[in-house]
Amino acid sequence: MAKFDSKSFNPQAFGAYVKRIPNVTRNELAKSRAVGSNEQARAALSNQTGSLYSRVPYFGRISGETSQNNNGATDIKSTNTTTYEQGFIVASRMDGWTERSFSKNITAGVDFMDNVAAQIADYKMEVKQGILLAILKGIFAMGTTGTSTAAKAAAEFMSNHVLDVSAEGDGLIVATTLNTAMQKACGDNKATFKLAIMHSVVATNLENLNLLKHLTHTDKDGVTRDLSLGTWNGRLVLIDDAMPVDDEGNYTTYVLGEGSIIVDEIGDSVPYEMSRDPKTNGGQDTLYVRERYICGVDGISFEKPASVTASASNADLENGANWAIINDGTKAIPHKAIAIAKIVSKG
Repeated sequence: MAKFDSKSFNPQAFGAYVKRIPNVTRNELAKSRAVGSNEQARAALSNQTGSLYSRVPYFGRISGETSQNNNGATDIKSTNTTTYEQGFIVASRMDGWTERSFSKNITAGVDFMDNVAAQIADYKMEVKQGILLAILKGIFAMGTTGTSTAAKAAAEFMSNHVLDVSAEGDGLIVATTLNTAMQKACGDNKATFKLAIMHSVVATNLENLNLLKHLTHTDKDGVTRDLSLGTWNGRLVLIDDAMPVDDEGNYTTYVLGEGSIIVDEIGDSVPYEMSRDPKTNGGQDTLYVRERYICGVDGISFEKPASVTASASNADLENGANWAIINDGTKAIPHKAIAIAKIVSKG
């Protein structure tokens, strides 16, 4: 088969292209309800002028722990509330695709630029999922050494929000793994977890153990069928082979609450743009795409380093030094308030 500009064609008889290459990237995390937004951050960052970083304030809570015994002879000791701040960063992304006009001439009129345009939605989901995975990698790489409030809070988070069973027995997930991970992370607040997202190897192990309960649908004729979606201990299970696996065969499963990660599209001043070059290669068209995303985590602040001046790269988001449990310098918010946990297993 001859080639021109990476397009396959038959010089003698060529039928019009009727199908695109199927997208095998599931992007389940990017589509899930674990991805949310923060209205204060959105209001601060959605304009196009100097909108790279925002700090959103929070009021501290009063506590019954300060209650004092009233015996009629003791003065009341008063305390004051504190305030916290959470940092949000903007990640801007761009891309472009060029198609030659001559390609249309030799492929029975196939418009390859239309083919590109039809795949933009899938492309944007892949970009969004890449950002999400970078954020998750970053928060589980926060610095835990030292005596600072941030380091102590990070150490507590890592100790309680990571369950590694890879060295226990055969290293596989068992019936109690999810419940243990959720309780370890959030204690009596474990109901805040809504879904688990895992590699297909892990999901297959759950199916083999009959731990994955498939949701069902009953049609208008009363016929009930299993759906591809399933639950594990009442939490929705999403299957996506983009979930991390290391060289030693350790799989990462994330357990998340609704809206626990913020990756919110806020648009670019010129999100889509077409350019026509009539000279090069006999004429060619280029489609340019731009997008901006607010990035953050519920309960964890992005602490912008001086090196991030225009946009946060995935490498910036993966850097644990850029993340910290929300704190006021003296105390941090309770780790139980953060509905994110990580399970490491052999499958």
